[in-house]
Amino acid sequence: MRARPDVYFRLVEAGFRRQWHYRLAMFAGMFTNVVFGLVRASVMLAAVRTSAGFGGYTPDSIGAYVWLSQGLLGALGVMGPPLDLVERIRNGDVAIDFLRPIDIQFCYLAGDLGRAACTLLLRGLPSVAAGMLFLQLEPPHAILPYLLGAISVVLAVSISFLLLFAVALAGFWLVETRGIRLLYQIVATFLAGLFVPVHLFPGWLRTLANLSPFPSQLQGPIDVLSGHATGGEAAGILVVQILWVIAALAIGRVLLRAGRRKLEVQGG
Repeated sequence: MRARPDVYFRLVEAGFRRQWHYRLAMFAGMFTNVVFGLVRASVMLAAVRTSAGFGGYTPDSIGAYVWLSQGLLGALGVMGPPLDLVERIRNGDVAIDFLRPIDIQFCYLAGDLGRAACTLLLRGLPSVAAGMLFLQLEPPHAILPYLLGAISVVLAVSISFLLLFAVALAGFWLVETRGIRLLYQIVATFLAGLFVPVHLFPGWLRTLANLSPFPSQLQGPIDVLSGHATGGEAAGILVVQILWVIAALAIGRVLLRAGRRKLEVQGG
């Protein structure tokens, strides 16, 4: 028996409400975001002002890159705690999830979209507002970058969660997954452009990054929201993000099916 579609909307709402209970923690995270944003913005602005042709960035655009990346970081959850699924696979409770009349992958995805929406509201937007206040950033004046940017952020959160979900499924075969999750966090945040924009990477590294899904999690949404990418270039970013969502969904489903088979063979 399959769950009705409205069940997933209720799970999005439940994810939002669950995250809402951690308002104080998100306020602390927002404060940390602002402090690190100020440090990063100072370094980046100094680099832009002392070198010509800094990847095509100006003081305004590099400021937008820094503060948008700080605002999106919490919603993406790459550097956050592991998914609940990790512990449920470790203690065997995932067997109960398989018996429920609902798709596990979509169930966790819906809850994470709700969590991300609440995090953006309470932590992301205030961080960006603080950046605009301190650096007097000039946001795009047209409505289109915001509409495309909102779609891009939803796709970015989906890609980020689906890849974290696939990493968590490694627990079906590994006793301890902290090592592989730490390696994923390091690679993902670097190639996504969190520390340095992907546009500043040397040619071979930029090509490597663009062949991976990670720029679609951070650099792509930033380019669309800041107006750095417009027209066909912005549409191309969204198309690539949709393709990565499909690929990440497929990888997760293959691993989930294989993990379930392994669980059944072992008597879980």
